[in-house]
Amino acid sequence: MTLSPRFNLTVGVLATLCLAAIIHILVVLSIPHNVQHSAFDNVAKHGPDRQFNLLPDLKPGQEVLPDLDPAMKHAACRFELADGPVLFDASIPVSFWSIGLFNSAGEAVYSLNNRTAGAERLSMLVITTEQLSILRENPPENLEDLIVIETNEISGFALLRAFVPHPSKADTVDKALMAANCGTMG
Repeated sequence: MTLSPRFNLTVGVLATLCLAAIIHILVVLSIPHNVQHSAFDNVAKHGPDRQFNLLPDLKPGQEVLPDLDPAMKHAACRFELADGPVLFDASIPVSFWSIGLFNSAGEAVYSLNNRTAGAERLSMLVITTEQLSILRENPPENLEDLIVIETNEISGFALLRAFVPHPSKADTVDKALMAANCGTMG
């Protein structure tokens, strides 16, 4: 029995389409593994870890991180909780500021602003469960004054944002963001 040329052509086209579909699926699934430009990596380009680093003003097409608000000034701090808890402390003299905590994949873990904090000063401790249990054995005096965020995320970054009500206030906001602390306790 001989197969017709039309059947051979049909089988060849179907085999090619199946192979192309498999290759396409494999390429699409490998993209997240092969992308080298994560938000966590982009933040590292602007200064050392465990320190708030002022991000440049937003220019179209040159954003350090996606979806930043042009009416705000931004500072970022990368951290590793394996090096110990991180204490965030800042006093920003504007009507609105916020801080967002992100894991190393760039996913939001926690967010807080001056209105939900109920205070004009940011005093927040990010800590793992194990570190918190050790800290509770010998708590510091100001532990009750801190907002304590317990997380299992070891690597991450914080994004501190401050509203600039008028261009004349930009330098004041920059100075406040640069004076913000992202370090260890005590």
